[in-house]
Amino acid sequence: MKSLFFAVLLLPLLATAQTPKNPRLKHELDSIYTVDQRWRSMLFDPRINQRSDSLARALSVTRESLPTYIPGQMLRTDSTNLGRMKAILKQYGYPGKTLVGTPANEAAWYVIQHSPDIAHYLPLIQKAADKGELPFYLYAQMLDRQLMRAGKEQQYGTQAMGYTVLNPATGRREAQRPFVWPIRDAAGVNERRKKAGFPTTVEQNAANLGIPYRVLTLPDVEKIPKN
Repeated sequence: MKSLFFAVLLLPLLATAQTPKNPRLKHELDSIYTVDQRWRSMLFDPRINQRSDSLARALSVTRESLPTYIPGQMLRTDSTNLGRMKAILKQYGYPGKTLVGTPANEAAWYVIQHSPDIAHYLPLIQKAADKGELPFYLYAQMLDRQLMRAGKEQQYGTQAMGYTVLNPATGRREAQRPFVWPIRDAAGVNERRKKAGFPTTVEQNAANLGIPYRVLTLPDVEKIPKN
């Protein structure tokens, strides 16, 4: 089972790339990316998370503890990765394609995207994308996430939200149907997505996420129960 984990996680890292200027840093970033994705794959990859008995044995925990153990490990890993990435960014700036090749140039993006520090690093990500050191669509995803966090309309339709509400009958919090966060000029979003390098439309992206696409406004979201 453990070999399956690593086979799934390392596939994106096998892409060919030009010789990086800093192979040592490339190797470290490849490792950081693998660790970043390891726990997320256990949560979201059906090839792994639907085999809960095997997963529990591989992690040496009980099956019942998986829903709390995996997210806890993910958060601890994210914190460790962010601490190291801050030092890398301070020393090198954004470690882009020229410095570390591809796909290692995306590792810093993943760590920041999974952190509370997007607002601080977003200008650096934009600069890297504008220079071609990072795919522009990744900057677009990060911009959308920051806009959503700020309670503003996103631009590219990459972000979805789902609230949980308390069921007074059971006393438990229950998840509501997720939705694509409101989009500025929703009629033009697919043209913006195309220019940014996304291979799918907003409707296709929502379907890939398992979410029926519907156009919502910020006032619509205000009306959705959240408590």
